[in-house]
Amino acid sequence: MTHPNPAFDAAEYADRLGRVRAAMDRAGLDVLFITDPSNMGWLTGYDGWSFYVHQGVLVGPDGPPRWWGRGMDAAGALRTVWMPDTAIHGYDDSYVQNPDKHAMLDLCALIKACGWDRGRVGFEFDNYYFTAAAYKTILNHLPHVDAVDATALVNWCRAVKSPTEVTYLRRAGAIVTRMHQHIAEVAEAGMPKNMLVAQIMATGIEGAEGHWGDYPAIVPMAPSGRDATAPHLTWDDSPLLRDVPTFFEIAGAYRRYQCPQSRTLFLGHVPDTYRKAEAAVADATQAVLGMAAPGLRCEDLARVFNGTLAQHGFHKDSRVGYAIGMSYPPDWGERTMSLRAGDKTALKAGMTFHFMPALWLDDGGIEMTEPILITAAGCERLTTTPPGLVVKP
Repeated sequence: MTHPNPAFDAAEYADRLGRVRAAMDRAGLDVLFITDPSNMGWLTGYDGWSFYVHQGVLVGPDGPPRWWGRGMDAAGALRTVWMPDTAIHGYDDSYVQNPDKHAMLDLCALIKACGWDRGRVGFEFDNYYFTAAAYKTILNHLPHVDAVDATALVNWCRAVKSPTEVTYLRRAGAIVTRMHQHIAEVAEAGMPKNMLVAQIMATGIEGAEGHWGDYPAIVPMAPSGRDATAPHLTWDDSPLLRDVPTFFEIAGAYRRYQCPQSRTLFLGHVPDTYRKAEAAVADATQAVLGMAAPGLRCEDLARVFNGTLAQHGFHKDSRVGYAIGMSYPPDWGERTMSLRAGDKTALKAGMTFHFMPALWLDDGGIEMTEPILITAAGCERLTTTPPGLVVKP
């Protein structure tokens, strides 16, 4: 079948495959098996909610990648990948969640059929979607394979975005801008939080500027008060309260490209501590966005941010950002670069980050984050969300 609505053209997919094979050569790999759905999608175009079963993409020394997964999901591969039908391999449903018949047995058979059951084969060992049982099955049934850790090999190939990818991230940025605008317009004291989150998610899926919204890789984080001293709590049916901060960490998404952004809402009075934190974060953010440019290192941005924050009497003990791009649940980060001390990765034009200068205080949290694009001239915000706290009397 022919993909009816491809996200990228053939030349871009060919370039991606070339980058991956070059990385395989540097790592001394004969074959690569990837299970991260973000890497699968980036390399082949595959897009389906099937990552709860075993699936993956095999990259050999030549020819197109081979999609492998559950038989019923092969129909989805036929509708989404750029490769020919002969590169799609579905396994029998008797392998699905069967403790006596692991799906990796079928993968091992495919690797043998391809003549790839000797040499160095890379696997994404430290990955949400690759299990200990999968690894054990491979070791037991491919005795002549040297199984090598290739975690993040493809992730790093994705670090610099193409012009089309940047377009998709900007569209996602327009969506999250609209989501935050909607929060500012409709939030009011007494409103059940789940009702507000329902509207946030609906707004994200409706999209913005004529472009539809995809599902985010993480659900909205919306803690209030002391719950907001923790960064990753979601929502309940409690009402929004006056004089209590609620931060909203949400993402716009377009064709799986994720653009996360956070803002903190106050209904009523803002305590002096939060105004001071707002000023500190604003100054530190401006310092970073004003200096970020190709050639600097990730740790340079963290050093400037933390140094500026310290001048205001605040301290942040976690990273201040991470790479973003195409992603699936449970994470919208690319799991490569972090803006923190010790990360000496050089910035390049086309890299994208969620700059995350959040502070968690004794009685709540403050998040005012910015998704950014590194450009040849410096850096660009991917949204037009107004800066600062969102305050409604």
